[in-house]
Amino acid sequence: MRDEVDGLVEAWRAERPDLDVEPLQVLSRVSRLARHLDRARRSVFTEHDLEPWEFDVLAELRRSGAPYELSPGRLLRATLVTSGTMTNRIDRLAQAQLVRRLPDPADRRGVLVRLTDEGRERVDAALADLLRCEESLLGALGSAERARLAALLRTVLAPLDGPE
Repeated sequence: MRDEVDGLVEAWRAERPDLDVEPLQVLSRVSRLARHLDRARRSVFTEHDLEPWEFDVLAELRRSGAPYELSPGRLLRATLVTSGTMTNRIDRLAQAQLVRRLPDPADRRGVLVRLTDEGRERVDAALADLLRCEESLLGALGSAERARLAALLRTVLAPLDGPE
């Protein structure tokens, strides 16, 4: 079985035999897969009237467990955005009635962001459809192959995802 990357690697080998193009075998495939995954995710989120960033924030709240609330600081660290961006996102999600702000009982000046019932229903439905979609993307792999691929990707990503 051949894919697009096989062709580009062959072309680079022919044009630049002085370079080791072996990293392209893996990373070009990861890059192409990321684009396919991004398109699939955007399609699923659109079906649920969500932007990818909205799903990310709602999913972080949902994963936090009942009562599904976090501080804006925890949300921004989890989603890797600036405080200004997070404030804007919380404003927009609150306006859409997917989250609400509550006073933080542990900090009189602080607030907590809580997932509303509508937000929970929306993120739950989007997640179920997302998992069906992602299952189809991995359909050519058996469970042992998926586990091996996950382990290999973890080995590459763990040092990159570590503290900065």
